[in-house]
Amino acid sequence: MHQMTLAEIARGLADKKFSSEELTKVLLARITQLDPQLNSFISLTEELAIEQAKAADARRANGESGALLGAPIAHKDLFCTQGIRTSCGSKMLDNFKAPYDATVVAKLAAAGAVTLGKTNMDEFAMGSANESSWYGAVKNPWNLEHVPGGSSGGSAAAVAARLLPAATATDTGGSIRQPAAFTNLTGLKPTYGRVSRWGMIAYASSLDQGGPLARTAEDCAILLQGMAGFDQNDSTSIDEPVPDYSASLGDSLQGLRIGVPKEYFSAGLDPRIAELIQNSIKELQKLGAVIKEISLPNMQHAIPAYYVIAPAEASSNLSRFDGVRFGHRCEQPKDLIDLYKRSRGEGFGPEVQRRIMVGAYALSAGYYDAYYLKAQKIRRLVKNDFMAAFNEVDIILGPTTPNPAWKLGAKNSDPVAAYLEDVYTITANLAGLPGLSMPAGFVDGLPVGVQLLAPYFQEGRLLNVAHQYQLHTDWHTRTPQGF
Repeated sequence: MHQMTLAEIARGLADKKFSSEELTKVLLARITQLDPQLNSFISLTEELAIEQAKAADARRANGESGALLGAPIAHKDLFCTQGIRTSCGSKMLDNFKAPYDATVVAKLAAAGAVTLGKTNMDEFAMGSANESSWYGAVKNPWNLEHVPGGSSGGSAAAVAARLLPAATATDTGGSIRQPAAFTNLTGLKPTYGRVSRWGMIAYASSLDQGGPLARTAEDCAILLQGMAGFDQNDSTSIDEPVPDYSASLGDSLQGLRIGVPKEYFSAGLDPRIAELIQNSIKELQKLGAVIKEISLPNMQHAIPAYYVIAPAEASSNLSRFDGVRFGHRCEQPKDLIDLYKRSRGEGFGPEVQRRIMVGAYALSAGYYDAYYLKAQKIRRLVKNDFMAAFNEVDIILGPTTPNPAWKLGAKNSDPVAAYLEDVYTITANLAGLPGLSMPAGFVDGLPVGVQLLAPYFQEGRLLNVAHQYQLHTDWHTRTPQGF
């Protein structure tokens, strides 16, 4: 049962081959048995899961149907879940039980999805390795000595290890696509505003976006269908009709124009990954796609711009965690200043503190124009590059990451080295574009991903290309040994 995809589970439930309750109990037992190796879950919600599974079975017995009705999933632990700990991977929120459901959680629950638990993550989504979590690092099921990517590493490791078929995740600078590449999954960051951020604890509000992590493009289409849509509670949510993402999966790629930026193939890219990307290009050419070299000239400025904008927004968003209203509070503060200082000093880990300091500095008087304003101007240049490129091509293709997953602890002493691993993913967040990573092969036994980018609200096009690619390759079917 644990080897089934979301689509296969939907068909099995519809054909009454098994019940949601049976499947849920199998997966909960598997998580209990195998997750101690991975540390991919922060909280398991057994009672809620069994209750939701029984309700889904009853709805099916009454004639209801739906791809997510009775399907087991997990939520990244920054989506608020009513009455359940929502920690954001931080000591600051270890004792926080959300009083309401995030829109994404509520929508998927209404569709009948079964919540197995909350997955581990980099603290407040800040990281590229899932090593900054207060609950400990997550291990990559392909090699337990390596990172699974971050910040959605818990969701990625759990799905890759076949503990569940799919999970929610978020992407601020590549945090869906990079873990997908490192764990041999398909991960989709939708257009900014496509999925509601209400009830999703913020890192950088103009960059954060929720999306699906699963083994196949078909499964991502199913999960995104349940997540996407306008939400009046979220002022950044866009009132745009949600298409049937599964309906366009079978479309032909004949004549599809794929742009390959020359800047992607620089000295920083592992040549073995470059070779796998070229193999993917050849496979898509066989399916009728037309390849064209393009240029994204301002890509070189994206990382410095991102690492000014994201920390600046983080320092503002995290100012609410002060030990007064909710979250961690220090013992016996001498006065209000002591309460603030010690509560934040004890509650936040080193990476979060580093980014708050950088962000506060960038926003301070005398430096705002020099750093934050300039970074926003670069952001506009990056967006303009993409707009010009999409006048010539339908999608853009390249590597998801410059290197395969690194060993646990290998970059802890050099945060900038970890930041540089986001070079191919952050541009989509700066521009607000949809991006997808799909499995493309292996280097030294570790998975490699290929990234696809599309114009605004063209998630269906990305899913279509990935699905057609997956019909003709088998990378996505490979399972890590021991799982």
